[in-house]
Amino acid sequence: MIALFGLGNPGSQYSNTKHNFGFWILDKIAEKRSLKFKAGKGDYLFVKDGDLLLVKPTTFMNNSGLAVSDVCRYFKITADKILVIYDDIDIQLGTVRFKSEGGTGGHRGIESTIYHLKTENFDRLKLGIATDEPMRPSEKYVLSPFSKKLNEDVSSSIEHATSAVEYYLNHSITETMNKFN
Repeated sequence: MIALFGLGNPGSQYSNTKHNFGFWILDKIAEKRSLKFKAGKGDYLFVKDGDLLLVKPTTFMNNSGLAVSDVCRYFKITADKILVIYDDIDIQLGTVRFKSEGGTGGHRGIESTIYHLKTENFDRLKLGIATDEPMRPSEKYVLSPFSKKLNEDVSSSIEHATSAVEYYLNHSITETMNKFN
């Protein structure tokens, strides 16, 4: 089984914020497969499609690792069978970057995931959210929506990232990085 974790913040006040980009990708994948998320046995929403598990933690971003580790334990999934999808303020909107392991890059959701999984060895998909708008303080930037003038760019970024994830599901991380990074 492969698990895709989209990181974000729960609640309607955060649903349209840049920090929820990971949720948006999983929502698009679920929509394309006609799947509906349901509550899990912990702090997460999930949907299972054969050997694929889509998971949206309902912890806040900075505590994402709690839900990731709970899901991995419950479904008996090892870290080498997960892809964590999250926003990255240091990458331009529309750009995706796959990575097979590494540090936090300053992202608190990844920091929490590494801490709770007790490993850095899991695949990641970083989604660019940088624009020409002022991005500092970063906490304010990631917790605000994209401006309406970027709606088309955001939609196309979601489609691009969704296609990249679908490719990843059928290819190795190395092949995926070579094609999309």
